[in-house]
Parts: sequence; C-alpha cells; structure tokens
Amino acid sequence: MITPSPTDTPPVLDMTGITKSFPGVKALTDVDLSVSAGEVHAIVGENGAGKSTLMKILAGVHGPDRGTIALDGEQVHFSSPLEAKAHGIGMVYQEINLVPDLSVAENIGLGDMPNSAGLVKRKALSQRAQEVLDQLGTRIDPQQLVGRLSVSQQQLVEIAKIYARQPRIMVLDEPTSSLSQHEAKALFSVVERMRAKGIAIIYISHRLREVLDISDRVTVLRDGRMIDCRPTAGLTPKEMITLMVGRDLDDVFPKREVEIGQPVLEVRELTRVGLFEDISLTVRAGEIVGLAGLVGAGRTEVARAIFGLDRFDSGSVLIDGAEVTVRSPKAAVRAGIALVPEDRKRDGVALSLTVKDNIALPVLDQVAAFGWVLRSQERRLAQKKAEDLYVSPPVIERTVATFSGGNQQKVVLAKWLATNPKVLILDEPTRGVDVGAKSDIHTIIGELAAEGVAVLMISSELPEVLAVSDRVYVLHEGRLTAELSRADANEESVMTAATGEVAAP
Repeated sequence: MITPSPTDTPPVLDMTGITKSFPGVKALTDVDLSVSAGEVHAIVGENGAGKSTLMKILAGVHGPDRGTIALDGEQVHFSSPLEAKAHGIGMVYQEINLVPDLSVAENIGLGDMPNSAGLVKRKALSQRAQEVLDQLGTRIDPQQLVGRLSVSQQQLVEIAKIYARQPRIMVLDEPTSSLSQHEAKALFSVVERMRAKGIAIIYISHRLREVLDISDRVTVLRDGRMIDCRPTAGLTPKEMITLMVGRDLDDVFPKREVEIGQPVLEVRELTRVGLFEDISLTVRAGEIVGLAGLVGAGRTEVARAIFGLDRFDSGSVLIDGAEVTVRSPKAAVRAGIALVPEDRKRDGVALSLTVKDNIALPVLDQVAAFGWVLRSQERRLAQKKAEDLYVSPPVIERTVATFSGGNQQKVVLAKWLATNPKVLILDEPTRGVDVGAKSDIHTIIGELAAEGVAVLMISSELPEVLAVSDRVYVLHEGRLTAELSRADANEESVMTAATGEVAAP
C-alpha cells in the first residue's frame, strides 16, 4: 500500500467550474478538481460520468464552455494537446500508444530524438532511456522491441515515455485494466517514485480497492457533476459505489446459488506447443468456473483454442460427452460454444454498425429466408436481447460506438447469447466497465448459469474470480497448477498457484 502524502500544500492544478456540452449531451456541469504536488488524486465514476471529458479538457483536446484551469495559481488556456504538454501535462491513456516495431529507447525518445546533422545519436538515445527507466525502478532493456514486451512492461514504457518529458501532472487512465494484481504492484512502485519526486498524479480506475490503496483523495463524478471530494482514508468500496451510482449496490459480484448438473464442456490434454500444455478441465451445466493466472499465463490462448480461433497441436474438446471438431469459430458455434473476447473493440463488436446489426451477425441464417434478411425478425431478436441484457438505452438502431464501454460489452454478450450457447467463455467480461455495468453483467451471468449454461470465466481481477466461481483452475506459464473448490479458493491460494509456487496437479 502506498503511503499517503499530505494535501495541505497549495494545488499545482486547480480546475474550477468546468462545464462542457456536446450536441444533445451535457457532459460536465460546474466540476471542480484540485491536485497538489506529490498527491495521488483518484477520479471515479460510472462510464459516462464525465471523467474522460474532464481529462481531455485538461489535455487540450477539448476546450471548456465555461470554467477555468490554473497551474500553480496562474490561469492557463490550452488550445491544443501540444500546449498542454508544453505546460507539463502528461497523459497515459488506457489504450497503449506505442510503436511495436521500434525499441523501448526509440519509443521513449519519439518526438525528441538526440541528433546531430539530422542523424539520431543512438548511444545518447539509449543512455537517456536507461536513465529514465532506472529512475522509475524498472528493469526493461532499452534495446528490446516494444512488440516483444508483455502488456505490463508496455504499460511501464508508456509511463516512461511521458515521464521523460518531466511532467508536473501525470494522468493515468485505467493503467491496470490489462494487468493482474501481481503485475499492478510493479506499477504502484513506479507511482510511488513519481510521487516522491513531487509529480501530481491523477489516477482513474474502476478497481475500487486499488483506488483505496493508492490514492490520497478521491473525487466522485456522476452524470457530469462532482458529487464529492474527500480523503480516501476511512472510505469503503461500498460507500464509494453508493456515491458513484446514487444507489446502494449490496453486492457488485452477486453469486446466485443454482443446481449444478452434468459436464457440458470437457477439455482433455489440450496442447499448443510454446503456449500451453496438457490442459484438462471440466465445466458442468449451471457451473461458473474461473480460469485464473497472471497475464501471459496462457488463459486467453486456451480460450481461443477451445473456440476454434487458434489451432491446437493435440488434445480434444468434448460437448455433452461427445468429441467435437473446432477448427473454426463457426464450428464452435455449431457445437454450442460462444466466446466473449478479451478486446471488445477489436474482436467483440463492429463499432460502426448498429446494435441490431451486431446482435444479428452470428445468427443471420435464423433471420433470413432465400438469402434475404427478414428485417422484422432481425429487429425483434435484437430488441429482445438488448432489453434482456439491460442495454441502456435499448435503442437498437444506434451505432455501438455511441454507447459506453459497459453497454458495448452488453451488446457483445447479447450477440453471442443470440446463438443459444451451451458453453459461454468470458474473457475479461468486465474490463474497463463501471461498477453499475459490472453488477448488471454479473447478474446476467448468474441468470445464464441458472438456465443451465456452463460458464468458463477469465478475469485478471481476482476478487471477481473468487466471488462468482464455483471452482477455479489456475494457470502458470501455460500449465495448470491448481484446481480449487469455492471453499479453498482465496487470494493466497490462487496467487501461490499463479506464481508457480505449487506443483502442477
């Protein structure tokens, strides 16, 4: 846990009365935010609460309709992101923005390469990158290609790239959304080093326990308004949730007790050389099985192989006791398997299409006759699924890109549930969604289990895995290291197996 810093010093940043409207939408109304040097100030709220808009105003992407921004007491106005950077504003976005085919040093130096007569000074570039990495306490080779780094290492390089420009204010937007709790600790040590150097840090995250551990103060936004700003000390996750959503959510991860039936999905000795080996697992009707492990352990690769996205070298997949051939997603869907992928924007939905079009995509044969899509059937199917999955608003003719992250994820779920699967594989089902949508998604998962669907869930958020799983399988470096009952699964037992401290079963 990071040691809180005092916040009684004059603010380095003071945003006052920030108001911003877009056509048909009041994004922010009279929002205040002040952050002191050496402070970690968290901003929390549901998707659509205004967090991103507020930060884009700070970064010079948007201008406010009303309100002021002051740095060290002096009022400023940014007409572009370049002006914001020149004033010491550093932004680390949720989506990693690095060039995979360039080295770590080249990515850190982009835009400010040491050169002579137009030629890059390679030695100086590498030395400067090494100094920055050393200051942040990371052990990353500056000559390594970024594309060969793990997601957590790439996140640290992203921070190093901004840190190299000596920012006064660093904004971290969902920096651990792609990291396990174990890997997030490395990021927290970097945050601690930046805090010690007097950098003001704005930290945005949906992981509320993480917010409580890392921040000094927290500002809560709801519907574009500032609801509260208070010291983190003494706050509980439940209190924060109530402030965020305006209602009491007794359980973000509701666990519904259902009768567990016979095995539906059986995976036997599944192997893909170099990625995973001898994976055997079972998921029964009505059962929610967690697949845990550190990022890079092979969880997603196993899910993709079961769904036919990637080949496997040996082993077998059985549905209801009969072996099935899953050489493609089409074959997997025919066998009764559905996969909600890890990256919804890249693999889950077509953002430029409507909700209706997305939901109907995998079942066009069910809403077509003689090669023509029957629009009335398509609309009825999409409307029912959108309403069943609490898509808000349930306007099926809107493009998916106009919805919040949580509602986009519900559209992905609706799309695959339209296939009436026997097995539902969920890869990071609540990544980057707000706490209200998270609760909705887990309610949906519980309802599916009650209907007899076999659920295999991958999540880097360990409390999520522990709260909803009937059993937990743990992977380490492509091998199963534990199968834990609900009674035996806890943070210590899962992390022990995830770090390879126990022998494979």
